[in-house]
Amino acid sequence: MERRTAHIISHTHWDREWYLPYEKHHVRLIRLMDTLMDTLERDEEYRSFFLDGQTIILEDYLQVRPDRRERLEKWIREGRIHIGPWYILQDAFLTSGEANLRNLLIGHRDAARYGTVSKVGYFPDTFGNIGQAPQILKQAGIDNAVFGRGVKPTGFNNTVADSEYESSFSELIWEGPDGSRVLGILFANWYSNGNEVPADEAEAKAYWDRKLADAEKYASTSQLLYMNGCDHQPIQTDLPEAMRVARKLYPDTDFVHSNFADYLDAVKRSLSRSLSVVKGELRSQRTDGWSTLVNTASARVYLKQMNQRGQTLLEKVAEPLAAIAHGVGESYPHHLLTYAWKTLMQNHPHDSICGCSVDEVHREMVTRFEKSKHVAESVIDDSKRAAADAVDTSAFERFGAEALPLVVFNTTGWERSGTVEIELDVERIYYRDGLPPEEMTRRMKDLDLGGRTLVDAEGNAVACKVEDLGLQFGYDLPDDKFRQAYWTRRAKLTFEATGVPALGWKAYAWAKAEAPAASGPAPSLVKGARTLENERLRVEVADDGTLAVTDKATGRTFRDLLIYEDTGDIGNEYMYKQPNGETPLTTRGLAAEIRVVEDEPYRAAIEIVHRWAVPASADQMFEIEKQEAVYFPERKAQRVRETVPLTIRTVVSLERGGRGVGVRAEFDNRAKDHRLRALFPTDLKTSVHRADSIFEVAVRDNEPAAEWKNPSNAQHQQAFVDVADSAYGLAIANRGLNEYEVLRDGRNTIAVTLLRSVAELGDWGVFPTPEAQCLGEQSVELEIVPHRGDGAVDGAYAEAYRFQVPWTVAQTGVHGGKLAPVGAAFEWEGEGLAFSSLKIGEEDGSAMLRWYNLRPQASKLRLGGLESYQPFYRSDVLERNVDGGAMGADADGSLSLPVGPCEILTLGVVAMK
Repeated sequence: MERRTAHIISHTHWDREWYLPYEKHHVRLIRLMDTLMDTLERDEEYRSFFLDGQTIILEDYLQVRPDRRERLEKWIREGRIHIGPWYILQDAFLTSGEANLRNLLIGHRDAARYGTVSKVGYFPDTFGNIGQAPQILKQAGIDNAVFGRGVKPTGFNNTVADSEYESSFSELIWEGPDGSRVLGILFANWYSNGNEVPADEAEAKAYWDRKLADAEKYASTSQLLYMNGCDHQPIQTDLPEAMRVARKLYPDTDFVHSNFADYLDAVKRSLSRSLSVVKGELRSQRTDGWSTLVNTASARVYLKQMNQRGQTLLEKVAEPLAAIAHGVGESYPHHLLTYAWKTLMQNHPHDSICGCSVDEVHREMVTRFEKSKHVAESVIDDSKRAAADAVDTSAFERFGAEALPLVVFNTTGWERSGTVEIELDVERIYYRDGLPPEEMTRRMKDLDLGGRTLVDAEGNAVACKVEDLGLQFGYDLPDDKFRQAYWTRRAKLTFEATGVPALGWKAYAWAKAEAPAASGPAPSLVKGARTLENERLRVEVADDGTLAVTDKATGRTFRDLLIYEDTGDIGNEYMYKQPNGETPLTTRGLAAEIRVVEDEPYRAAIEIVHRWAVPASADQMFEIEKQEAVYFPERKAQRVRETVPLTIRTVVSLERGGRGVGVRAEFDNRAKDHRLRALFPTDLKTSVHRADSIFEVAVRDNEPAAEWKNPSNAQHQQAFVDVADSAYGLAIANRGLNEYEVLRDGRNTIAVTLLRSVAELGDWGVFPTPEAQCLGEQSVELEIVPHRGDGAVDGAYAEAYRFQVPWTVAQTGVHGGKLAPVGAAFEWEGEGLAFSSLKIGEEDGSAMLRWYNLRPQASKLRLGGLESYQPFYRSDVLERNVDGGAMGADADGSLSLPVGPCEILTLGVVAMK
C-alpha cells in the first residue's frame, strides 16, 4: 500500500470586512500577524504560513506596523510566509475582466518587491468561478487552481462519468473555453479541514480518524491536503507539537507542515488515475440550487452600479485617454491609476462587492468608490485637455476669433454615434484682470449668445440644443502659480456626434456662422403620441406601458417588453426566497401615464409613469424567523396586506443613429422585503441563452440540471444577456445590474433584477442589516437591442459594450496640433472580437492593447494606425513579452494576427523613438 502524506498548510482566510466593520477586523489582523512572526522566530518547526493569496494584507499590516517591514520581508524572502498572487480575493463574476487582470497584475508586482510570488490560482471562497480562469492563470504562468465552490465531488466509490459540473475526485482538470487546462484542487472538505489540530492524544486520535477518512474519500492520490485555518482564524502556535502527536499515532502517514508549491508538486508526481475534466464556469449547477449565493448579484444594487461606473471610468475612459495623451508627449500617470485601482479593488472582496456584510462595511465602500472615482476623473480631466489641445482645430479659424472648438472622444473599441453634452465657457473674466466684481459679472450677463451654430471640421452645421446656464463662477489650478478665479458665461450644448472613430476623436466648434446643414433638416423621430422610429427600430408604447419593438432589418417585433414584476423576499443578502404560494405582482394591464418628453433631431423620448402599490413588508412571522435563524428555504412568512406606493417613472429613448432602445427608470422604494424586476419576453424557441461574463460570452442552459430544486434560477451577467435563435435575437444591456433570469414561462422571458430589499446578512448567525432594504430614491438604466441571431457578428454585443461607456468631451482653443481633427489612436477589425483595454505598460512604456474572441471559432485581428509604432509583440495578462521576440508590420503598415477560439489576446506596441 502506498504511503500517504498529510500536507498541513497553515493559513487564515482573511475577509477584510464582513460581519464586523473593516477596522475591527483590521485590529485582529495586526494581532494575528504579530503572533505569526513571533511564532516563526521562536519555533523553527513552524515552517511556513500562506497569507491567503492576497497582498493587501501586507499593506493593511504595515499601515499600523511600519516599523516591522524589515522583519516581515525577512520571513517572506526565507520562504516561510508565502504571498500573492492576487492583490485581493475578489468576487470574479461581479468585477470586470480588466479588474480581474489588474488584481492579478498588481498582486504580482507587489509580491515581487518582497521576493517570490506564490504561483497558486487561489479562489478559496469565490462565489462560483469564471470560465476563463484557466486561460488567465496559464497566461500568468500558473498551472493550477485551488478553489472551494462550483463543483460537487462524488468520491471514488461513487464515480460518475465526466460531466460539465462534476468531478470524481477533489483533484480534477479544469478546462477553459479556449482549451487552456490547469490542475484543479477542490476543497472538498472546505478550507478548514485541518483547523485546530489537537495536541492531546485521545482528541487527536478521534480527530485524525475522521479527517483522514474524509480526505481519502475524495482524493485521487496518497497526497492529502489539510488546511490549518479558517475565516479570521488565529495562528495555531502549538501545531508542531500536534503534528508530533499525529506522527506517533499514525506511523503509516507522513505529516508535513507543507506549502502549496510542495503539495502541488507531490500531487503531480503521484497522479496515476484519470481525472475528470470540468469545462467552463463552475457555478454549482449540479446542486439543489439553494446555496449557490448567486443572489449576492442583486444585494445592494447601488454598490454594483457604483462599481460599474468606477471600473468603466478607469479601464474604458481614464486609461485610454491617458494613453492618447501619452502619445502627444504627456507622462502616463501609472502611480495615480494604480492608486485608483487599488482603492476600487478594496471594494472587490466577495463579502464586500457581493453586498453581504453588515451596514457599516457598505457605508465605507461608498466612500472608497467616490475616492477612486475622484482620482479617475482627475486623470480624465488632465488627459482630455492635453489630447484636445493636440488636436488640429485650425480649420475653425475661418469662423473668427469667437469660435469655440470642442473635441468629442470615443474611448470604446468601436466606431460610435450618439448624443453628447458639454458645458462651454463662452468667455471668461479673471479676477487677476483687476476689474471690480460688479463689472465682471455685468459683462458676463450682457454677453450675447445668439447667432452661433455648431459645425464640424468640414464646416457642416450640426443640429444642437443650446441651454444658457448663465453666470458661473470657476477657477483654474495652474501648476506654476496660485489658483486663478474667474467669472464665466456658460452654455450647455447637446447634440449627436456621428461616426467618431473607435479609440478616437472628432472636433467641432460652436461658432458665429451660417453653415449649411450636412443633409438638410432631420425628420422627427416621434411618429405619434406613443411611437418612436429611426432607420433601424420602431418603438410603440401600449396603454400599460409595455413596449413593442420592431427590428426593421429583420421585420421581427418583440412584444410586451418592460413589464415590472414585484415579489416578496424573505431571504437574505446571500439568497432570494419568495414567500410560499405567492403570486407575483406585475404592471401588466395597469394603465400608465404616457407622454412625449423629448423631440430633438438627434433623440426623442417618451415618459411612462406607473402609479403602483405593493405590500409594505413581510409579516411578523418573518421577524421571528430571522431572530431564530430559521434556514431561509424553510421559512413560512408571507407579505402583509398593507401597501405602500411604488411610482415608477420610465423614460424610453431612441437616438437617430441608435441601434438600441434606451430605458431609464426612477422610483422611490418605500417597501421592505421584496424584489423588483423588469421583464422582457422574447418568444424565441431555444434551449440556451448567452450572457456576458469575464472575457467570454457564456452559453448557459435555460433549464437547470435535474438536481436543481430552487424555484429561482438566477444568474450573473456583466454587460448583457441575450436570447437568440438562428435568425432573431434580443439582447438586454445594462449598467451595473448583475442579476438576471431566463424564465421557464414558455416565452423565454429575460428578467433583470432592479432592486432586492432584504433585512439581514444571513449565513452563520443573526446579523440585522436594515440598510440592505435600500429604501429611498433609485434609478436603473437598460438598453433593448434586437439583432439577427448572432450578436457577436451582428454588432449587438458591441452596442451593449458601448452602452456602458460614457462619452468624453473637452473644450479647447483654435490652434494647430499633432492630431487630425478626426482620428484615432489605433484602427482595428476582426469578426467576433471584442476590444477590452488600451493602456501604457509599466515595463517598457509600450501601448498595451487587449481583445478577446467572443466565439468558439477562430478569427483574425488586423491592427492599423501604426505609423508611429514599431515593433510589436505578443504579451500576456501580466504585460510580459511572451516569446521575447518582436513582430513586424505587413507591407501595408498594418499587423495581422490569428486569434484562437475564445482567446484573450494582448499586444505590446512600442512607440518609435
